[in-house]
Amino acid sequence: MNAMPDKERPRSAAKPRPKQLEPRARPVVTNAPVAPLRRRRFERGGRSRPPLERMLRIHQAIQSGRHPNATTLARELEVSAKSIVRDLQFMRDRLDLPIEYDDRRWGYFYTQEVSAFPNLQITEGELFALLVAEKAVRQYRGTNFERPLVSALKKLADALPETVSLQWSDWDQTISFRTSAEPVLNLEVFDALARAVARREQIELAYRKPGCSEADRRVVDPYHLANINGEWFLFAFDHLRRDLRTFVPARIQSVRPTGRRFVRPRGFSVDRQLRGSFGVHSAEGRFDVVLRFTPMVADYIREKRWHPSQVLADRPNGGVELRLKLSSLIEIRRWILGWGGEATVVRPPELADAVCQAAQAILDTRIADR
Repeated sequence: MNAMPDKERPRSAAKPRPKQLEPRARPVVTNAPVAPLRRRRFERGGRSRPPLERMLRIHQAIQSGRHPNATTLARELEVSAKSIVRDLQFMRDRLDLPIEYDDRRWGYFYTQEVSAFPNLQITEGELFALLVAEKAVRQYRGTNFERPLVSALKKLADALPETVSLQWSDWDQTISFRTSAEPVLNLEVFDALARAVARREQIELAYRKPGCSEADRRVVDPYHLANINGEWFLFAFDHLRRDLRTFVPARIQSVRPTGRRFVRPRGFSVDRQLRGSFGVHSAEGRFDVVLRFTPMVADYIREKRWHPSQVLADRPNGGVELRLKLSSLIEIRRWILGWGGEATVVRPPELADAVCQAAQAILDTRIADR
């Protein structure tokens, strides 16, 4: 028996037989010889890490004692023999499994008893990162993504108790995420939207616009679902408007497939679509926005990246100036109003006028209610 063969079987050992006549008892290597299991370095986080599920299947096949080789495993798992060899190398070199090759049996076996597939190695820092991801997923509870993602993350953590000094439960109370206004979603509607986006299926929506009691029928090609600042949005081509539109899933009352499929444009990109927006509302305008904030809130402004185009400049009085390049003023106006008297619009003048008018309307409403 050799530790690791240069080839599972020489090319000249047997000629390939027709598939229907190939004996079942002993599969033979009928194509190119399999590469030897050379020692390889696997960088942590590398792109070529083999899938865990496939390696588990390989482990079970070897543990069964039937001496599988790369060719038979490749056929069973529907991958190439080269992929199987990479998996075996990873299992031996990174997971320290005692894999050797039996020249007489034409297959791999364990030289020592292996009671269970080894745990993956992980640091406490990586476990903490998993925890952050799990907590972040909880922000989106109420969607079809929540339960399987949380379950998968916990399974990963629970499978690693011997590699870290702290358990998942020890970390669970160390970090949390909170949102002030969670979106209310119809799960059936959201699931239907997610399926249509993934399968590129055209759908008909019953969509209620803000302030309207009745829903309109819209036939759309759903391009993308995005969560922006804790709110879900559907980006879709609206066949009635003949343009790309943004829909709020919470306002969609029903979804019906039309039976047609669509091709998403190659040039479509949510990042490109929202490049000039301050949220999700995009337009064709070009506005150089300059805002000034008092020293009371200057640190809050400095501590966040509000927009990709932002430029900050400190003011002599301890305040801060924020410069932005936007395509629409609708959402920035609402944002400015939230700062009350701590924010001043320097330009453009139309934004300053819009903020003043909105503030006056609030004041007038308060006076009228007295």
